[in-house]
Order: sequence, then C-alpha cells, then structure tokens
Amino acid sequence: MATPERPTLEGSVAVRDGRRLSFAEYGSARGPALVWMHGTPGGRRQIPFEARLHAVDAGIRLIGVDRPGIGTSTPHLYPRIGDWVGDLEVLLDAVGVDQAHVIGLSGGGPYALAAGALLPDRVPGVGVLGGVAPTVGVDAADGGPIQLAVRMAPLLAAGRVPIGAALTGTIRAVKPLAGPALDLYAALQPIGDKTLLARPEFKAMFLDDLLNGSRFQTSAPLADLVLFTRAWGFDLADVRVPVRWWHGDEDHIVPFRHGAHVVDRLPDAVLATIDGESHLGGLGIARAVMDEVMTIGLPRSTG
Repeated sequence: MATPERPTLEGSVAVRDGRRLSFAEYGSARGPALVWMHGTPGGRRQIPFEARLHAVDAGIRLIGVDRPGIGTSTPHLYPRIGDWVGDLEVLLDAVGVDQAHVIGLSGGGPYALAAGALLPDRVPGVGVLGGVAPTVGVDAADGGPIQLAVRMAPLLAAGRVPIGAALTGTIRAVKPLAGPALDLYAALQPIGDKTLLARPEFKAMFLDDLLNGSRFQTSAPLADLVLFTRAWGFDLADVRVPVRWWHGDEDHIVPFRHGAHVVDRLPDAVLATIDGESHLGGLGIARAVMDEVMTIGLPRSTG
C-alpha cells in the first residue's frame, strides 16, 4: 500500500525548449488528478502528509510539480506566469492526465490561477491557499510584504542566477543545522504558523522538501519573485473556472485583504476565512481543501 512518507512515483519529463520539469506523485496511479503547486520557496514534496494520506484513502492522483530552478527542473525564467501553462500541458500529456484540478499554496497561487485562465478545458477548478495577489495592472493589490520584491525587481532580475547559486551553497553548508534553523524560523512566526511548524509531520515535510529540492539549485524562488512583480499574462477576469480560496485572517506574509481583493475580482470565486491562522493555515486543513476542490465541475446529485 502507498505510504505518505515517499512518493509513489518521482521523476522528470521533457517540456518545451529542451527543458525538463520534475514531479512527485502520491495516492492512486489511476484516480482523478490533482496538481499541487508549491509555495515560494518550495518544491514538489511540499505537500502535507495529511494530503498524501487522503490521496491514498480517496483514490486521488496527487501530483506535486517543481517549478523551473528547483529540484531537477531546468532553470528558466518565464516571460510571464501565464507562460508556465504551456509546460503544464506538456507535463499532463506526458503522465497521461486528461484533466486535473489545481491547488496553489502562496506563491503557487498565481500559477494555479494561470492554469484556470489559460487551460480551462483541462483544469475544471482551482484552489488557492493564501495566494499572492497581482502587483501591477488592473488587478493590482497595494501594500504588503510583496512590495519589497517590487522595489528590488531590477536587482532580482539581474542577479537571480548568482544569488540562487549562493543560496544553494549556503543550504548545503548548513544542512546539518536545518532542523534547528527551521525551529528558529518557527519561533519568530505568529502563533498559527508557529503551532503548525511545531508538529513533527509538518517539520519533517518542510525539511525533506527543502533539502531534496535544493540539492542541485535554488533559483526558482527568485524567479517567482521576479514574475510576481510583472503582469501575469492574463487578467483575473479571464479565470472563468470556479475558484475556492482559503486565507488566514492573521496572515503576515500575504495580507488577508489581498486574498479578499483577488476573490472579489474573479468571476466565480468563494473566499473561506481560516480564523486565527496565519500564512500556512491552509496546509492544516488539507483534507477539507482537497475534498472541496475535487468536487468542482462534478455533476450535482438530484436525489
């Protein structure tokens, strides 16, 4: 029987321009597919153990995907976030998936929305957990910590490759201290994230994902930050598929008002407030999130 500790399948597929994207699967090999887009930073294994177990129990094919520049995915900076969808389509073809719901955590939220906007025939619905909001254009939300990336955009664009190499080297050097470093980070967070990061299964997940994903490279988070400061390549009004959005009302990284702003501008979206939780609150309700998202687009019972 599949277990949550390790993927049932892990590898990489060839996508466009001779590049590769790496992925990890959990749950059922033949069940309905759910693509999970990691946060910033993060990688393909940044999926809660609860979600992995639920994929087994519910017969879901749960697929985590590395963005370019993490794991064994080829480093690449898309012109816009929307350009990622072409690689997603190739990946789905390669692993034999016709349709897939998509969930995006934090920095993965814009990528999930892109899939809903630009691949609606294959992505019937989207879930977002504390997702980043646009910073430019008609949908821009003002304020919040993301404005630091906006101010640093030229530096990030010019230095993302050497900065990424330096980050990779630093993570390798401090690998034996990764556990204490995560504990220190947790100690500085609001109570919601602090409580979640104190749970052994979440600490194990984050450490495994960080150390596995950064073994070769760490440019993906920097590429994300660059893309968050640009137009996404689609407007929120273009996301015609249903969206379910969860956001902690004490989120200190992506303000709750940013989530409310995005949901208000989406054609078909519902916002669920996670009371008393901060940025990672959505990870603590993974089972309920998966159940809600996987029902999007299914015929309603008339009985």
